[in-house]
Amino acid sequence: MALARPTRLLASLAARLLLGPRRSLAVHAPDEALLPVVRIPRSFQRRHERREGRHRRSPQRPVLTRPGPLLVSARRPELNQPARLTLGRWECAPLASRGWRHRRARRDHFSIERAQQQAPALQTPSSDSSFSDLGLEPRVLRALLETAPQVVRPTTVQSSTIPTLLGGRHVLCAAETGSGKTLSYLLPLFQRLMGQPRLDGGPRIPSPRGLVLVPSRELAQQVRSVAQPLGRSLGLQVQELEGGQGMRRVTLQLSSQPSADVLVATPGALGKALRKQLLSLERLTFLVLDEADTLLDDSFLELVEYILEKSHIAGDPSDLADPFNPKAQLVLVGATFPEGVGQLLNKVARPHSLTTITSSRLHCIMPHVRQTFLRLKGTDKVTELLEILKRRDRVDRTGTPGALLVFCNSSSTVNWLGYILEDHKIQHLRLQGQMPALRRAGIFQDFQKGSRDVLLCTDIASRGLDSTRVQLVINYDFPLTLQDYIHRAGRVGRVGSEVPGTVISFVTHPWDVNLVQKIELAARRRRSLPGLPSSVSEPVPVPVDSVPPRKTAT
Repeated sequence: MALARPTRLLASLAARLLLGPRRSLAVHAPDEALLPVVRIPRSFQRRHERREGRHRRSPQRPVLTRPGPLLVSARRPELNQPARLTLGRWECAPLASRGWRHRRARRDHFSIERAQQQAPALQTPSSDSSFSDLGLEPRVLRALLETAPQVVRPTTVQSSTIPTLLGGRHVLCAAETGSGKTLSYLLPLFQRLMGQPRLDGGPRIPSPRGLVLVPSRELAQQVRSVAQPLGRSLGLQVQELEGGQGMRRVTLQLSSQPSADVLVATPGALGKALRKQLLSLERLTFLVLDEADTLLDDSFLELVEYILEKSHIAGDPSDLADPFNPKAQLVLVGATFPEGVGQLLNKVARPHSLTTITSSRLHCIMPHVRQTFLRLKGTDKVTELLEILKRRDRVDRTGTPGALLVFCNSSSTVNWLGYILEDHKIQHLRLQGQMPALRRAGIFQDFQKGSRDVLLCTDIASRGLDSTRVQLVINYDFPLTLQDYIHRAGRVGRVGSEVPGTVISFVTHPWDVNLVQKIELAARRRRSLPGLPSSVSEPVPVPVDSVPPRKTAT
């Protein structure tokens, strides 16, 4: 006990020396022994005074958010942005994801809220507009009413595209996902074929008059399922040509309907049929490149150029008038467009014959879909996904939560996640490009019909597929490009969907953070996503004595 008291006194003395104001001290211990003078560095004292001053101040007042809807809601309220506020182009934006490259940002999150309930594609200039006002014949209108009675009024894209195609012009239609682009070209296609006589003679191999080129077998099945009832009602035959099972399968498909009027095909199968001379494009009068941004990338470009060389593309609308010398009208459709579209079109058509139809929402964040971003460690993503699925199951007991898409960047991740969901007794389907063709066939159609409500997939399911059942999209792996993000998010909030839907994205890597910051900044400024390489907004190069291409904005 004799040593305890001096020890406590020395500890107290040390604290007073370090934390007290600067002065020379001489303190006598109980035994009256004189201690040396300790001088405190002035920089240390100032730092301590500033720290103490912050603690002595009254606590900061909470940030008060103005009442009203929000455009961006963050975990930290001071980073919220009201819906009525729009940042200028050069105005500094307080990004909620600014510090997400640091590990301390894990579990942080923010959301881009819904600015409206209705899809922009349904906001036509006139609410009284109808398909009969677009120049469609009564027979086509009756066929549309019989096969798709739920389609009452045309969307904004359809109101601009259908009259232009009926006028005989080549069209490049660039509009947001889920805006009704398929009917935009199918209805003029059928009306054009009905007005042409069937020519006798010519090639003895199948020679379709209409061709729809799509990048995937799933999209080919979907377009065929929409076109076949319409064609049957009009007395026209629609056939599907898809690859993945060798030349024997291609030959059987062509021999089943040798006199088909419209062919829906993938580039691989069609290229094989043309090289083996199992098919001819001499009578082609209507050529559509659906999801043209994918068809014109490096993986398909060589095949597409070969198919275009075999097609007789009309130079201008006057070339389409001769039924005995068929020329094809060209249509390119997509939600995003790469560079080089103009150069490719210059090889097959005259520049002044092209009409570019663009949507005001092209390359923009969808305003009617809530999009949430979660900053997570890679090891936490499985736990977060399972928690979302469990919450969804709890909702399922009280109501119908709708279908769910989980996107991954690789086929191996899809398979690995599938094994985990099986261990947790969660029923699901898987769709990825490395599946054998026989196993892959019909998976997305089963999902559309409701056999399962959870689909694990790669980007093969993000292009053009109808997903009106889907109410939630989860980016388990954040997409590698902004184009992929647009297409994945476009699986919800489509025309015909009962609810706008939600997108949840897991953000893990530094390169993910870079894309998220671009998305957040574009949302706060209400501008299109930056850095998307597109030549849609640029006119196609034309000779000096030519007429510049016409543009229509929807």
